[in-house]
Amino acid sequence: MKCPYCGFTQDRVVDSRESKEADSIRRRRECEGCNKRFTTYERIDEIPYMVVKKDGRREKFDRQKVLSGLLHACEKRPVAAVKLEQIVDETEAFVVDSPERERSTAEVGELIMSRLKDIDTVAYIRFASVYRDFKDVSEFKQELEQLLSGNGKDQKKKR
Repeated sequence: MKCPYCGFTQDRVVDSRESKEADSIRRRRECEGCNKRFTTYERIDEIPYMVVKKDGRREKFDRQKVLSGLLHACEKRPVAAVKLEQIVDETEAFVVDSPERERSTAEVGELIMSRLKDIDTVAYIRFASVYRDFKDVSEFKQELEQLLSGNGKDQKKKR
């Protein structure tokens, strides 16, 4: 296993545990080069779950790609990594629960955006602007107005 910090290829396993769902093994490793610790997950390799893109192409579902998009949207925002991991887990479960072993990117994107909207509205807008591919400022403004009108109602209820 290649160390994510220094690139050294020798490490030792410090701890191994089964996940709660017993579908993966979590391993804590320590790099023998820099002595930093990192986590890896071992999963069964099976028929991949797919996402169907807007143009009809099918692509293997990639947890890391979802997490990367969330990290970009939440950059410099007060969003805990645990919350992002929960969104990724929910998204993966959503794809895995599909009887056809595939979901459209529209369904996946809407799920992610609904979760982000509850956690951080700025991260939600950032994600939506990329996901919905806003063509101009008016589309961006329309999304903000919908968000503000929705939040205004929620804030009045809380008071």
